[in-house]
Amino acid sequence: MSKASRGMRNVKKVVEKVNHSSRLHTDIMAQLAVAGPPLGPQLGQRGVNIAAFCKDFNERTKDIKEGIPLPCRISGNPDRSFELVIHSPPSTFFLKQAAGIQRGAMYPKREVAGKITLKHLYEIAQIKIKDPPNALLSLEQMCNALVGVARSCGIEIVRDLDPVEYGKFLEERKVIVEAQKKELEEKREAKMLRTGYTNTEIASIK
Repeated sequence: MSKASRGMRNVKKVVEKVNHSSRLHTDIMAQLAVAGPPLGPQLGQRGVNIAAFCKDFNERTKDIKEGIPLPCRISGNPDRSFELVIHSPPSTFFLKQAAGIQRGAMYPKREVAGKITLKHLYEIAQIKIKDPPNALLSLEQMCNALVGVARSCGIEIVRDLDPVEYGKFLEERKVIVEAQKKELEEKREAKMLRTGYTNTEIASIK
């Protein structure tokens, strides 16, 4: 192999390495891309024009409800331009929305945080299968994948839901969730005390 060929191969390896390292996978809230952290520094590290990116992203998501999390795939180019692919919201977002809950189960195998119907599951699968990473999946495979995600969130899949009974279930869940939040806060405070924080310092952090 000639020196020129070896040189070109080495250059190619360097280029591939740079392109790979410039990729960023992150969730950005619809219409809310800003230059501040954490997004700004992440883009800056990859040589992306931050102001141009924020303007482009916010324009492209203007018809989506503000604040909805959108998984994004960003690649920076040497001229500071970028390639942006915006996916649909995460599966967990759709599942919790369908179940009418804001957070999943604290102990997924021991409690039910919410419920959705098979119809909900099918409708979510039809949306998520359009994302590029899921392009090779069949609708059945997409549904099975969502079943796994639902289980990890403590969401039960049922054939039908009675609105009145489910409303009562959600009210009961609110009490449980508040108790769990209190439990987590107490554990957090206990951990901070063990690491040397005073009660006054803990209160100032809240």
